[in-house]
Amino acid sequence: METGAEGPMIRIAERRDVEAIVSLFAADGEGGHGDTTDPNAAAAYLAAFERISRSPNDTLYVAELDGEVVGTFQTTLIPGMPGRGGTSFQIEAVQTRKDMRSRGIGALMISHAVDEAKAADARLVQLMSNAVRERAHGFYERLGFAKSHVGFKMKLK
Repeated sequence: METGAEGPMIRIAERRDVEAIVSLFAADGEGGHGDTTDPNAAAAYLAAFERISRSPNDTLYVAELDGEVVGTFQTTLIPGMPGRGGTSFQIEAVQTRKDMRSRGIGALMISHAVDEAKAADARLVQLMSNAVRERAHGFYERLGFAKSHVGFKMKLK
């Protein structure tokens, strides 16, 4: 876990964090996924949290500041055959609360994820960012990521 004396800390998300995490996604007006804080959707989010928590290759994190969740991200270890059987490390769903952006929280979350990838002996760290998030692309490039692939998606629901 990374902490600052009075700054944000990164920790593994707990069930009690689900509402705050969902609020981060629901407030995303740029490239959002239709997330909602509607109580009727709560069961689906809790079920997703439970699936992630049980997975040996997935971890959901939060950035916490003064007892409040101010950011979140998820990581996935992907064992593979390419790269001489190397493991890839995927970072997903990176969100910082809008009023907390440009304070180093996103950089702290990414740094934590990269440290976890190194600890897992991953051969590379990868992430995808919505094409409309040009500001985020610059942020990732400043942190050492390079644009290297074109992504494709097929929505099933």
